[in-house]
Amino acid sequence: MNLGDSVTGEASEVAKTYAALARQIAQYADPIKPPVALISGGECTVTVRGSGRGGRCTEFLLSLAVELAGARTSMRFACDTDGIDGSEDNAGAVLLPGSLARGARLGLDARKLLADNDAYGFSRRSMTLS
Repeated sequence: MNLGDSVTGEASEVAKTYAALARQIAQYADPIKPPVALISGGECTVTVRGSGRGGRCTEFLLSLAVELAGARTSMRFACDTDGIDGSEDNAGAVLLPGSLARGARLGLDARKLLADNDAYGFSRRSMTLS
């Protein structure tokens, strides 16, 4: 399902919207019957309030993971087409089933890291950076 190529907004808020859509599809097969891939593009933003490391894509992805915690497993990825996500050495990340649980086993608190704008810190230890 193509959600367009001009998605904008705070990465964590866009993640909440995408999570709501994913839950709607999974629970009610509305507006489309699963299985489905949600595909979009655009330019999200991050208002930096913490001192962590990361970029728009990793913050979106970790926020989406937190919002969808406990949902059916799926694979999610986010990347920046210019090859760099924020100021780090990655273009984005891939979230695999079990990434949040793996992070928790490593002592990582996804919500705390998001509050510190440190999605990169979570991603480099428990998700796959791309």
